[in-house]
Amino acid sequence: MATLAEQLARQTREAELYRPLDRNRVECFACGHRCPISSGFAGVCKVRFNRGGKLYAPYGYVNAVYCDPIEKKPFFHALPASRALSFGMLGCDLHCGYCQNWVSSQALRDFRSTLEFESASPRDLVALAMRSGARSLISTYNEPLITAEWAVAIFREAKAAGLTTGFVSNGNATPEVLEFIRPWVNLYKVDLKSFDDRRYHELGGRIGPILESIRCIHAMGFWLEIVTLVIPGFNDSDGELRAIAEFLAGISPDIPWHVTAFHKDYKMLGPEDTPPETLIRAAEIGRTAGLRYVYAGNLPGATANLEDTRCPACGSTLIERRGFRVVRNRMTGAPSGPGACPDCGTVIPGVWTDRPRAHAEDPDLVHTRCG
Repeated sequence: MATLAEQLARQTREAELYRPLDRNRVECFACGHRCPISSGFAGVCKVRFNRGGKLYAPYGYVNAVYCDPIEKKPFFHALPASRALSFGMLGCDLHCGYCQNWVSSQALRDFRSTLEFESASPRDLVALAMRSGARSLISTYNEPLITAEWAVAIFREAKAAGLTTGFVSNGNATPEVLEFIRPWVNLYKVDLKSFDDRRYHELGGRIGPILESIRCIHAMGFWLEIVTLVIPGFNDSDGELRAIAEFLAGISPDIPWHVTAFHKDYKMLGPEDTPPETLIRAAEIGRTAGLRYVYAGNLPGATANLEDTRCPACGSTLIERRGFRVVRNRMTGAPSGPGACPDCGTVIPGVWTDRPRAHAEDPDLVHTRCG
């Protein structure tokens, strides 16, 4: 019987995100590792590999497909209370010991992962989204950057059908991959896991490419939201949380920052689960640093109003949430528009309507480049 790696090797196409090197080697630039890969070998992600001097990437299958609230991604400033069709493949360029999706992301690293997958076409997934009443298609569960060619093929169909599209990513990108996905991706959530490069080395990466990618994602006009899973003893000190918040506020005070609660998972079974008090403290640090929209997640109802969107000008509650459920949305039908405070008219940044403007149509973004 073929191994999982052998089966996945059949579900590939020649990649677009690479360049040839000498001696039949290639450089992959789908993620920040920029792996130089010799013929017969795979990159760090285990799913992009060199066959005879050409790089091949995953294509034409899904490991998981679910339709659930967009707030679960989490996106709080994008199509509130709508449904998102989420899909994922296998593999990751990091190996976080607390990964909640480790069965798929670490499928080629961990022998305990015994997963199957199904062939699919972009048209199949778009049709499923439409039947499910979804307003968006989101690439998630594993790292979408390493399967970017497949995501773009799907998103071309999705955009033609009027759907909003998004990545849920670790943010370990390159300028090349961001330029590649830019015309087809509206929403981009980054998990900023720490502000300590030593911690990132423990997870299999480096902080430098991730911070630069966050700057680029914002500059290039994607709608960006940031999540930090706050883990006791790992990244929950005042100093580290303040450094994250100040970094984000330095890019834009309008970037939503989600501080979410950790629970024991996969290989990280030592730290205690994150208490509400820690998230409340983190949120206060974020607000003090100048961030206008800070949210506490994974502890529904336990963090006062930190699940709600409030107007930064007049303080009115605009969207009231409990967990992934929108209890009330006062911006819907507001006289000044769906993206504004109904009390004072302040514009709230985000993607509030279907058919967000394509990047290529925005003259202010066309010439934006990073790297």
